[in-house]
Amino acid sequence: MMNEIIDWLAEPLQHQFNLRALVAALLIGFTNGYASAFVVLRRDALKVGSLSHALLPGIAVAILITGLSDWSAFLGALIAALIVGLGSLAVSRGSRIDHDSALAILYTAAFSAGIVILRRIGVQNELSEWLFGSIMHMSNGDLWVSFIIALVALTVMTALQRPLVMMLFEPNVAASLGVPVRALNYLLMGLLILILISSLQAVGCILALGLLVTPAAIMFLFTNATSKLFWGGGVIGAVVSVAAIFIGWWADIEQGPTIVLLLGAAFAVAFVMSPRYGVLKKG
Repeated sequence: MMNEIIDWLAEPLQHQFNLRALVAALLIGFTNGYASAFVVLRRDALKVGSLSHALLPGIAVAILITGLSDWSAFLGALIAALIVGLGSLAVSRGSRIDHDSALAILYTAAFSAGIVILRRIGVQNELSEWLFGSIMHMSNGDLWVSFIIALVALTVMTALQRPLVMMLFEPNVAASLGVPVRALNYLLMGLLILILISSLQAVGCILALGLLVTPAAIMFLFTNATSKLFWGGGVIGAVVSVAAIFIGWWADIEQGPTIVLLLGAAFAVAFVMSPRYGVLKKG
């Protein structure tokens, strides 16, 4: 009986695609969890969510021009996010339309265009994967993209953590101390876009926002220490993502949505049970 239980628990480790998914979950979960601290501290989760939806048309145009490949999808998504992000800034600065409204208009139009193009070029099956993710189908190329993005993003965010946090809390003070506030703003947004792109194959462009916000939001209910948001968020993102691979395999459900679902469940528990800021504590 015990041997059967052990075999059942270890079964996911016997398949190569599961091992790739576990490595991807660890990389993507930790990177998103670490970066989620910046999103929570900056309080612009909806703007980041808009950019995640803007990735789809770039993928669609890249497939239309060069065919489907890891790097064409990556470059297409990157260019689309930059166009929507910078385009919304240009519209808001050149008209009476505020930035949030401009971003909402551009990303919904771009997202709709992406769906139309993907359906017209006959990649209906891939459409579901780009929307909701398919971490079990990640290739070695996808893993390399995730690894490179994780390495670059984590290195830069850790090295520049202090000026970045100062910029978020006190931009005027940071500027007076010689911190290049505008450049750091663009750098942080660029890193967040790269991290969103690395998550596409795992959770898709619709659910990527949950992975890039929830880990640090959970930590935020337990601590006031800014540094703990980064490393704690990274650990939560990694542990939950890896756990979702196993749970999805055993329960025969999609692992990508399971990652975000487990994060949501963990947030609900923290919201109620947190000894510092939980609902029961306040009651």
